[in-house]
Amino acid sequence: MEVFSTQQVSLREFTKQDAPFLYALMNSEGWLEYIGNRSINSNQDAEAYLNTHYLGSYKKHGFGAYVVMLKESEIPIGSCGLYKRENLAHPDLGFAFLPQYFGKGYAFEASQAVVKHASETLGLLKLYAITKHENQRSIHLLEKLSFRNTGETKLKEDGEDLLLFTRDLQPSENIITKK
Repeated sequence: MEVFSTQQVSLREFTKQDAPFLYALMNSEGWLEYIGNRSINSNQDAEAYLNTHYLGSYKKHGFGAYVVMLKESEIPIGSCGLYKRENLAHPDLGFAFLPQYFGKGYAFEASQAVVKHASETLGLLKLYAITKHENQRSIHLLEKLSFRNTGETKLKEDGEDLLLFTRDLQPSENIITKK
């Protein structure tokens, strides 16, 4: 079920049937280098990861990671979405794409759509994004999306110093705000 789309891509919630795609994505060079090895060594591992980390988020938080597909062919090319981490006050934008789809504007379009969804549909007022210091591609994309580098943070899982980016969102017209 499509959640939203752009000129080139459409995004939808993950399902258990996406385990083979997630297995490929999580074992791609970019994921392993910049996100880290999650010990996904089979489609079964990917399905268990989906169940544990992705599928429950839609019900619990009203958002999560989305499969990014080429609009014309519906071929899955990446993941983009919002994550709620225990140690961050606001959800963070995350994205990962298969290497053959780098540099074609797909990550920008998908991320723009997720940010718009966060503001207009979910009514969020602030988003974070985190990345490794050496991930220049992600840093460039976040800056292009109007995120500001506001320092460093650590995630409990690995304790690694990560750059923390922040973006304030415009209040949705559908949300009543105090004047």
